[in-house]
Amino acid sequence: MHVVSGGEVAGILVAVFWAILVSFLAVALARVAQTLKATTKLVADVTDQAVPLLADASSAVRSAQTQIDRVDAIATDVQEVTSNASALSTTVASTFGGPLVKVAAFGYGVRRALGARRDDVPAKESRRTVIVGRTVPAARRGKRKKD
Repeated sequence: MHVVSGGEVAGILVAVFWAILVSFLAVALARVAQTLKATTKLVADVTDQAVPLLADASSAVRSAQTQIDRVDAIATDVQEVTSNASALSTTVASTFGGPLVKVAAFGYGVRRALGARRDDVPAKESRRTVIVGRTVPAARRGKRKKD
C-alpha cells in the first residue's frame, strides 16, 4: 500500500480548491454572458423605439418653428399697425386739436358775455372772504386805513 505523503495531500487540496475556483468563475462568466445578452437585447429594443421617437420629435420641432415664424410675422404686423395708429392719432390731434380748442374757447367767451349781459343787476347776496380761518364781512373788505 501506498502511503500518501504530505506533499501529495497538499497537491490534492490545491487541485480541489482550483476546481472549486474554476467552477465559481465558470458560473460567474455564465451570468455575465446572460447579462450581456439581456443588455444587448435591451439596447436593440431601445434603438428600435428611439428612431421613430426621434423622427416624431424632429417633426414637432419643425412644426413649432413654423408656428414661431407665423407668430413673429403677426407681431411685426401688430407693431406696424400700432405705429400707424400712433401717427394717425398725432396727426388728428395736431390737425383738429388746435381749432377745436379755439372754437371751445370762443363758445365759452360768448356764453360768458351773454350771461354777463343778462345779469346786470348786482347780486344781493353778500360774499365773504375767509382769511386764516376768520370770516371778514363784505363791508370791511377793501377798506384800509391809509396812514
